Amino acid sequence: MKVKTLAIAVSTAMSSPVALAEVTPADLPSMIVSADFRPNDAHDTPISLTTIDQDTIESRGAQHIEDVLNLAPNVNVSSGASRGQYFQIRGIGERSEFQAPLNPSVGMYIDGIDFSRSGGAATLFDIESVEILRGPQGTRYGANGMAGTINLKSTEPTNDLAMKFESTLATYNTHAEGIAVGGPLIDNTLLGRFSVHSYKSDGYMDNDFLGRDNTQNRDEITARGHLKWLATDDLTIDLNVLHLNIDNGYDAFTLDNSRNTFSDQPGKDAQNTNAFALKADYHANDKVQLQSSLSYSKSNLEYSYDDDWSYKSQFPVDATCVDSDDSNDAFTCPYSGFDQYKRKRENTALEFRALSNENGRVFADTTDWTVGLYISEQRQNLDRTYYSNAINSDAVTGFVTKNAYKTLNTAVYGQLDTALTEDLKLISGLRAEYWDADYKDSAGLKDDPNDWMFGGKLGLEYHLNEDHMAFTTLSRGYKAGGINVEPRISDDLRSFDTESLWNLEAGLKSFWLDGDLITSITAFYTRRSDAQIKSSIRVPKTSGSGTDFVDYFVNADRVRNIGLEAELNWSINEKYRVIASLGLLDAKLEDYENPRLLEEGTKLSGRRIAHAPAYQFNLGGEYYFAPGWTFKADMEGKDEFYYSNSHNAKSHSYVLYNASVEYKKDQWKVTLWGRNLFDKDYYTRGFYFGIDPSKSYAEETYTQYGDPRVVGLTLSYDY
Repeated sequence: MKVKTLAIAVSTAMSSPVALAEVTPADLPSMIVSADFRPNDAHDTPISLTTIDQDTIESRGAQHIEDVLNLAPNVNVSSGASRGQYFQIRGIGERSEFQAPLNPSVGMYIDGIDFSRSGGAATLFDIESVEILRGPQGTRYGANGMAGTINLKSTEPTNDLAMKFESTLATYNTHAEGIAVGGPLIDNTLLGRFSVHSYKSDGYMDNDFLGRDNTQNRDEITARGHLKWLATDDLTIDLNVLHLNIDNGYDAFTLDNSRNTFSDQPGKDAQNTNAFALKADYHANDKVQLQSSLSYSKSNLEYSYDDDWSYKSQFPVDATCVDSDDSNDAFTCPYSGFDQYKRKRENTALEFRALSNENGRVFADTTDWTVGLYISEQRQNLDRTYYSNAINSDAVTGFVTKNAYKTLNTAVYGQLDTALTEDLKLISGLRAEYWDADYKDSAGLKDDPNDWMFGGKLGLEYHLNEDHMAFTTLSRGYKAGGINVEPRISDDLRSFDTESLWNLEAGLKSFWLDGDLITSITAFYTRRSDAQIKSSIRVPKTSGSGTDFVDYFVNADRVRNIGLEAELNWSINEKYRVIASLGLLDAKLEDYENPRLLEEGTKLSGRRIAHAPAYQFNLGGEYYFAPGWTFKADMEGKDEFYYSNSHNAKSHSYVLYNASVEYKKDQWKVTLWGRNLFDKDYYTRGFYFGIDPSKSYAEETYTQYGDPRVVGLTLSYDY
């Protein structure tokens, strides 16, 4: 089955974005967070780019970005939480965050607000488009865009009154309601749009000990607001506000790798966020355009879980557990534990930018220019509480650790877009960024690393004719280093260095058959230097039972990533449309060995890095079989991948099938949708360690399931 479905995808996919990126109307100028500094059609943007439109989001019943990411080639997601919150592009990205602060490889922005460390914020109601930019975005996004960037853009207010209502019922006691209203507020000079959405589901796990089916529940409220003030013909001011109240449960892992847990202390995956972005766009004259933005977010997050995945009396206490002072015996005794991480995050970013207008071009009127200044301060405070007790004892042991992490990033950047001929453009960008961090914790560990980092790109864009655009780009990305905070690691592993990479790619974007067939294909070669590789060491648990894996980052001298991304969008006729995508990836460690695996005789050099499947594909179609009726179906597949660079456990390859039937009349639409229709088991996170006392804590693979079959009905009104 795997070979057959891959062959279908390879033979069909040749690529195009799912939808075209929005071009800002001339009468509503604003600072758009988009693929480049100037708004542009996705098909004329010389990078590997996937955009996902609102219709696609709604046809899949998608509530969170994890529900649509498989549409983008060479993009993967890691869970280990209630949602998939950690993203990898072309095999580069983080997979989790525990005690150590996270410096992301993949940036995520919602209406210009940085949520790169908080992927759970990516809910999708009233989101107009999702842009996924693959490859380093060193000039535009700096340290947050080493692997790529994900942009979510909410629906813009317009001069016309607009209303949207949506209600969904689905399996697993899932229900959602949302409403959005927008239009002119004051004489067509002040426009606004406001939305609120509530999503609730019992989740897909059953807790047999507590007799509950909602310990992995989802309870998410999203409220958005957007004010657009057309102050003058030349000045536009935008204010975006966002409120998130996410109160999800976390009870995902089981000792028998099933969907039936026995934990007596289910955890939480919660986030409460208030954020805003204030943007101004001023056409100073016919030569210069000035843009500025100020964004701020404040979040309280909790991530907690039952550390033993069981209840206290689940395992009998035999004679070997009586003497708890005997460490060898105690190691095999059952225990009960709970781990909680509470974070407070504040992010503030300020950016100023100047761009040339048509009459401001330089070098004999051939070159558009952009210069900018970016300042960002991020603060994070973590309180971690862990407690446990052995089953044969009433004594509770534990600890509380606290740490504080602050970063200040200051960057200057510039870009020149030079028309060498009527059809050939040279793009050259450079960014210099100074990173200054300060870390301290309750164990007395302090560090204040800082570094200068440089990125940018040099590219050519060539229009062969009106229908075909070829491009090639050499770009450099980077990510700041950091500190490993776990006290149980040795001093020589305490810090890790800044990572950088060079990426060379070439692509072709084309229109065929009078524009009915749109394709794009990109090939890339990436060389990472001082690649930050997440590893771990094995230590006894604080409780004395089972094993802990202590995570830490280490630099590998060289990692190379080679691959291809292709997309296709073909309107065959008035009734049929085909959409396909394909990602191929060969991402390998070249000269890094994990000490633990090396002791066991396993070498990492030459092995694929974690969460980097060798292929991903999506193949779908739309059939407009009667007036107002549309049938959509697609299959999405992914190759096996290693869960970690610290062990040999890996997922299996899989194919999921999704479909929807939609009826639309006037402003009303009814959609019957289903995801994972054949209820395929697949996994989004995996570990390899010992946690089951009935097996004397023998090391095994433990996995978190992806979503099972979910079927729902959505009614919407869009005026």
